[in-house]
Amino acid sequence: MENEGRKRAIIENVRPRVDEGKFAIKRVEGEDVTVWADCFADGHEIVDARVLYKNVSETKWNKAPMRFIDNDRWMGHFRVERLGTYRYTVEAWVDHFLSWRDGLEKKFKAQTEKDVDYVVGLNFLRSTLQKIGNLEQKIELEELIEKISSQKDRQKRFEIVTGERLFQLMKANPDTELSVTYSPELEITVERQKALFSSWYEFFPRSCSTKDEVHGTLQDCRNLLPYISQMGFDVVYLPPIHPIGELNRKGKNNSTVATSQDPGSPWAIGSRFGGHKSIQPELGSIEDFTLFIKDAASFGLEVALDIAFQCAPDHPYVIDHPEWFSVRPDGSIQYAENPPKKYEDIVPFNFETPKWQSLWNELKGVVEFWVDKGVKIFRVDNPHTKPFPFWEWLIREIKEVYPETIFLSEAFTRPKIMYRLAKLGFSQSYTYFTWRNTKRELIDYMEELTKSNVSEFFRPNFWPNTPDILPEVLQFGGENAFALRLILAATLSSNYGIYGPAYEQCVSEAVAGKEEYLNSEKYQIYTWDLSRGDKMRSLIEKVNKIRNENNAFKQTSNTRFYRIDNEYLLFYGKFTADLSEAFLVVVNLDPFHEQGGKIYVPLLELGIESGQAYLLEDLLSGEKFVWHDMENYVSLSPHKTPAYIFKLKRKVRKESDFDYY
Repeated sequence: MENEGRKRAIIENVRPRVDEGKFAIKRVEGEDVTVWADCFADGHEIVDARVLYKNVSETKWNKAPMRFIDNDRWMGHFRVERLGTYRYTVEAWVDHFLSWRDGLEKKFKAQTEKDVDYVVGLNFLRSTLQKIGNLEQKIELEELIEKISSQKDRQKRFEIVTGERLFQLMKANPDTELSVTYSPELEITVERQKALFSSWYEFFPRSCSTKDEVHGTLQDCRNLLPYISQMGFDVVYLPPIHPIGELNRKGKNNSTVATSQDPGSPWAIGSRFGGHKSIQPELGSIEDFTLFIKDAASFGLEVALDIAFQCAPDHPYVIDHPEWFSVRPDGSIQYAENPPKKYEDIVPFNFETPKWQSLWNELKGVVEFWVDKGVKIFRVDNPHTKPFPFWEWLIREIKEVYPETIFLSEAFTRPKIMYRLAKLGFSQSYTYFTWRNTKRELIDYMEELTKSNVSEFFRPNFWPNTPDILPEVLQFGGENAFALRLILAATLSSNYGIYGPAYEQCVSEAVAGKEEYLNSEKYQIYTWDLSRGDKMRSLIEKVNKIRNENNAFKQTSNTRFYRIDNEYLLFYGKFTADLSEAFLVVVNLDPFHEQGGKIYVPLLELGIESGQAYLLEDLLSGEKFVWHDMENYVSLSPHKTPAYIFKLKRKVRKESDFDYY
């Protein structure tokens, strides 16, 4: 405390941070973190600043320099290389050497400097000399001090003082005795690359049989893996594979009356055959499941498992732990409701039970059980209906032991709730993309996700459809709507997914007046003819190939929108930071009619001079275009292709350059 009154540097407005540092920002391995801060001090003296950062397993801070931008705003960056939690902060101090040098420069220009001015500076240098630990630097600074002290020529002495070598030596050995460090320390959750870039394919294992009305097995699922891999996906997502409740089982189309042939909803978990740590007997055994995971890995696929913390009325938990559930005055257990919807086949946990600690530990044990079987990705069903403190605790506990685990939040709910779940640990989240259709809606939503502080903690995962949701645009827009929504999802967001084979085959039959599938696969077994849907499957393959081969599509925050003179045409760019990859995407949002308009290419951002020719290749059709100016005309017929995905192949210097294409 003895030096507190002597510390003059001020640090404010440190970014990035979430809720004043209450929650961590998110990054993946190998990603850069750019830190901004306002750093200043009283008077005219110069301050210096740096970022301090470390993995929580490290004892010493790593240091990254910050540079002055303007108006007391400073910026620095560092890279996170390991999974887990990092901490970072900003350190600032009055730099007496730089302040002295700056003053000396002004006096030199005015020819008013005195010998005593150099003596003041030499005192700073000698003080630094005593603290340098690097012998080579120490010797070099001693030599510079001697040269300054002995040099009689005014110009030469000044050049030594303002020279680059002395500046670098002092920069490497700053006097931080009176430095100020920003508080509180801020945190980063560092996850593996798949948290940032992934393509999900969802299917129901029980529908994998090739025989009509026959329950599929995990062996049948293994036979589906080449089909999914060929389309270019890297995550296979399975709805719950646990025993399905028999009590209050739902029938076809969510009927409250089920026949003996109705398989029930997979989300009604638990029966006489077991609960959340068991597998539906018709699917196979735990050993079959682990073999499925291994086979998936051989095809470059990772298995994501649904976590649904709820029970069927005949789940073993209901019998063994009635204290975990809400009991109504008539003695019955309260089933799940979201009025006017009723879920008679599901009973929710009572998270306000006095026995909440045993409930929490049991549910953590469920996740640990499947992690032990090889699952490292979980899609969490309805997390917004469970307490926030529970998820914060559970995710932290799991990631401390298994930092590679990824959690996807299926929270179609109010924005602040979705964002809160992301803040407290979920790696990715479902979004409102499913209902954003117009040009204005899409631009506004993407800019909320990418240009606001939301981008520091919320990773969107775009789904055009789910087993629960068949949006109106897919109900009425036909195959063209399925194509354009796929392209939007896969190119706007680095994480996206589809529910198939319903997507490939453009299934659009809905319950009248609702965004729900008629004859939903949630309540019955399908036998899919995978020879159908060739056109959509071919498009999916192309789009995933583009994503997998080009880094520009492996992040979401680099999406930038540009002008195009048609409200039915959406125009955006995806560039890598060094412009080694540059893509321009145009999508026709009208699934019925051809649309055309004038497009305005961001030449300045692309480093292209006005009037200079440049070559674009549409990766969907293979067509090539040579443009010369910012303004160009494009036209898209949804019956041919709903989009252009232009790759900037190269700048063209002379006509002979075209011979290569």
